[in-house]
Amino acid sequence: MEAVAQAFDLVFNLQTMLVIVGAALFGLFVGAVPGLTATMATALLVPVTFFMPPIPAIAAIVTATATAIFAGDIPGCLLRMPGTPASAAYADEAYAMTRKGQAELALGCGLVFSVIGGLFGTLVLILAAPTLAEFALKFSSFEYFWLVLLGLTCAIVITAERPLKGIVSLLLGLMVSAIGLGNPAGFPRFTFGVVDLAGGIGLIPMMIGMFAVAEIIRYAVDTSPAPQVDTQPIRNVFRGMGLLLRRYWLQTLRGSTLGTLVGALPGAGADIAAWMSYAISKKSSKEPQKFGTGHVEGIIESGAANNSAIAGAWIPALVFGIPGDSITAIVVGVLYMKNMNPGPVLFTQNPQNIYAVYLLFILANLIMIPLGWWCIKVAKNLLRVPRNVLMPIILLFCIVGAFAINNTVFDVGVMLLAGVVAYVLQENGFPVAPAILGVVLGTMLEENFVTSMIKADGDLLAFFGRPVAATLGALAIAAWFLPPVIRRLRREAGA
Repeated sequence: MEAVAQAFDLVFNLQTMLVIVGAALFGLFVGAVPGLTATMATALLVPVTFFMPPIPAIAAIVTATATAIFAGDIPGCLLRMPGTPASAAYADEAYAMTRKGQAELALGCGLVFSVIGGLFGTLVLILAAPTLAEFALKFSSFEYFWLVLLGLTCAIVITAERPLKGIVSLLLGLMVSAIGLGNPAGFPRFTFGVVDLAGGIGLIPMMIGMFAVAEIIRYAVDTSPAPQVDTQPIRNVFRGMGLLLRRYWLQTLRGSTLGTLVGALPGAGADIAAWMSYAISKKSSKEPQKFGTGHVEGIIESGAANNSAIAGAWIPALVFGIPGDSITAIVVGVLYMKNMNPGPVLFTQNPQNIYAVYLLFILANLIMIPLGWWCIKVAKNLLRVPRNVLMPIILLFCIVGAFAINNTVFDVGVMLLAGVVAYVLQENGFPVAPAILGVVLGTMLEENFVTSMIKADGDLLAFFGRPVAATLGALAIAAWFLPPVIRRLRREAGA
């Protein structure tokens, strides 16, 4: 109890509380601007944390990350331009709701269920951090290979009404992920002698281009009158949330659980959690035909998943010093810098610091309610700005965001080219979401496949030689072959 009292003293003081509020506002701004990401927000805060004590430094990162992930939903909902990769999975769904005059409902769901997911992930972090971290460490390359294949399968499930075009888009993303030196052999592939391509195609410039720039191009070439969006005033985003929680409690629990588990797996994160959760929501829904037309169910489940993944990613980071995603990779460095070396010793010798981290996660999610509501009220004015004024400003932010990642003009070129490609794909009915997922998971798929083949000396049966790997493999194969078999049996039964 003494350690808990010390933790309260460390967190509930003027400096830490001011840092939490400032970091929350900063995270909301970064997340709400298309082209800027939660990872970028965390990286920009690192120099500031040099001058802070350990707990305020961790408070800044935890709060900025949580609010940035939520704020990415706002431009995705209002403009179909997700602010962060984690919001891309359901940006089309949220924008469709805005077109129907349901922006208030979509944004309310994004806020409320992000908070619920974040608090669920924090509860799991508090109760089961060592156990989940040990489970994640048992994953070898065999398990990761099947997990990635399941993630890629989700990309096809998302586009179930046009699977062939979804597969083509996915293969395009996988091809892009193969560019550069980032392969097990370290061999330059598809670089054509261009030095900048040796590092591969960055996910963030490509994502900015395929979502934001494609939308700008669509506006520029569209000579027809602008579609009328029902801009009903956004008054109370919390209206009806209790009813939705009662109706979709299972989806909320499932998304929160999946997000925490995926976040706890090193190398995964909120992005993959959101994609997988949206696909599962659509697959298991009683109303799958409504997905893509502005249905709230997928937003609820994915919104809970991406924020619960934040706390989940801290589990292996705190217990073993293994980052769960790019954000916690930065966090591990800050922990070492502040002499809070992650590992079992941190739990035994400095328990007050661990309890303080738990409190920070709770506060970061709770403060998101009032500040998130305020951010939504401010952001709603985006719909009132004339598009011929708004689009150039967004393009400017996109260019800045793409350039700031590596400080190269090359990334700006990647962003613009990706925008053109995405526009052409969408105009011909090809979804862009599978392409993004292919880029995210392509490198991981190849690395784990090659590593597994080396371990198994070329024996493919070794991919089913471990219990967890065999289970994941069976799930992946079932996801591929069961749907067509079931459809054929239904046709034969109907005949």
